[in-house]
Amino acid sequence: MSDSKSGGPGNDKKKSKNSGGPQFPFGGPKLPDLKRFGGWRFSIVYILILVVGMSLFNYVFLNKVNPTIDFSEFKNKIAAGEIKRVELTDSYFTGYTTFQQLNPPAAPLLGRRPSRTAAPEVVFRTVPINDPELIKMMDEKGVSYYAVSREGSTVLNLIFSWVLPIAFFFFIWRFLMKRLGNMGGNVLSVGNSRAVIVAEGDIATRFPDVAGVDEAKDELVEVVDFLKNPKKYTDIGGKIPKGVLLVGPPGAGKTLLARAVAGEAGVPFFRMSGADFVEMFVGVGAARVRDLFKQAREKAPCIIFIDELDAIGKSRINNIGGGNDEREQTLNQLLVEMDGFDATSGLIILAATNRPDVLDPALLRPGRFDRQVLVDRPDLKGREAIIRIHSKAVKLDPAVDIVAIARITSGFSGADLANIVNEAALLAVRAGRKVVEQRDFSEAIEKTVAGLQKKTRVLKPAERKLTAYHEAGHALVAAFTPGSDPVQKISIIPRGYALGYTLQMPIEDRYTITQSDLLGRIDVLLGGRVAEALVSGEFSTGASNDLTKATDIARKMITDYGMSDRFKNVALTSRGMRLPGDAPQEPAFHREYSEATQQYIDEEIAKIVEDRYAGVTKTLNRIRPLLDAAAARLLEKETLDEKEFKTLIEEYQSSPVVS
Repeated sequence: MSDSKSGGPGNDKKKSKNSGGPQFPFGGPKLPDLKRFGGWRFSIVYILILVVGMSLFNYVFLNKVNPTIDFSEFKNKIAAGEIKRVELTDSYFTGYTTFQQLNPPAAPLLGRRPSRTAAPEVVFRTVPINDPELIKMMDEKGVSYYAVSREGSTVLNLIFSWVLPIAFFFFIWRFLMKRLGNMGGNVLSVGNSRAVIVAEGDIATRFPDVAGVDEAKDELVEVVDFLKNPKKYTDIGGKIPKGVLLVGPPGAGKTLLARAVAGEAGVPFFRMSGADFVEMFVGVGAARVRDLFKQAREKAPCIIFIDELDAIGKSRINNIGGGNDEREQTLNQLLVEMDGFDATSGLIILAATNRPDVLDPALLRPGRFDRQVLVDRPDLKGREAIIRIHSKAVKLDPAVDIVAIARITSGFSGADLANIVNEAALLAVRAGRKVVEQRDFSEAIEKTVAGLQKKTRVLKPAERKLTAYHEAGHALVAAFTPGSDPVQKISIIPRGYALGYTLQMPIEDRYTITQSDLLGRIDVLLGGRVAEALVSGEFSTGASNDLTKATDIARKMITDYGMSDRFKNVALTSRGMRLPGDAPQEPAFHREYSEATQQYIDEEIAKIVEDRYAGVTKTLNRIRPLLDAAAARLLEKETLDEKEFKTLIEEYQSSPVVS
């Protein structure tokens, strides 16, 4: 879709959303899931409650003992007849002031013999001393004494002193290791590949599910055929490319195309992002690359897909002295692994990037990623096919014109089109309709391009009038500029960051733009600013986004397209994306010209914008009655569609006032 939305007195921004299958992790030991343990959701809170409970149990039951007295005092109380019976253990001698028959029941588990008398009982404890006179004294005084075995207490002490603390620290360790593993910091498995593998036959995506990239699909049919029938190629001595690099803008369908290749071939599919290789530990990325290729060789034939390859494949030339050693080690290991496997083994590497200009030249040489496939935005036929695929599960009104939708979405990626179909379905449900109508698609396109409609925002009358003239200026300049895209809709209802917007939709796809077309785009962008100045006599901040776009077009005309008087046919920068087939070279993002040239560029940009501003001012002054009429109609109706706008122009042109 050509850029044809002009913001009103408020900046406008375009937002785009990019839109996988069943996957399960593969590779390297993985800790068991501890989120559920014994029917409870695993949490450290329960461990703390257990520890507190153990402490209270120990305090209340195990440590509830009387203070000890001297051994001599203990003997004196026996001699005086205060102690009636004595309990003998290895740790303490305990004397009781109440009498109990010998041969008592089994020794109590917690070390105290319960009293069978109603009289209050007083307990005296002392540390044992080997004194033969003590037994003789107790016999003389008629004190009953007995020994108590501590086997039960010993088991409890073992449990509470060793088993439970060890179990507690074990669960804490497992809990921390699980958390660290989620952050990529599990030192026990840090070098294992984090690739997601989809088993053979589990990928449901096929080539018919991918539309709008027919040329790219044709390139990859050879890869699928090799994985299915490798003998056909090896018998003649042919070798399939080791690596295939998918190049294209975001949302064009690179990942979807890779999944379709794996689905058609029916082989295991390893998927990993370039960012998954690099961690904070030096050497981790290289270890993960080795582990990934080791697993892939064991499951060959298979496909390795590395998404966002530029995360680890950036050129090493500009990083001398300040580069990331870990990233470079990862890249070096990837280069070695791609050189180390046999092309006839059935192991094929697919990678995707939208930044081919920053990749290291060593990655793109023959023998590594020796085939580059351009996955570009779809054309008219491709957009129609994509919309039909995504609308299969959507109930459409019979009157919906998919061809018209495809025509007005020029420049949209596959992800954008999928999002539009979904947004249209949601809008239909919100309106209470059972089917999706054409107006739902129109609203979804406007929502994607201009943002969400803000019906509750109330503008002051002066701002509203200024917005109406601003948008009318954009639309009328577009209507009277040869070669400009036709205006589809004008609105002063705020959307997103803009207080108003003008939508221009191209009649057909365009792949080259002439100098006059670029100047016409600058005119349309300046139309709003000129209209504001004519009606109010001053400027506002509402045209800031328009000025940014106009300045950018003028700069590219001079620096990229060689459209200046002094530097005709000279490209002053090399910022463009390198296309497949171009020789690998180091990308340059720095200025490649002198200060004097920079001064000329600034002056030439100002001159171009000034000249175009003067021309737009002349045009709007000539049709000032039409400008006033269009602004008044916008203030009355808030929105004008293509038909109403054309009728307004025809009425003006047929008026006797026009000479």
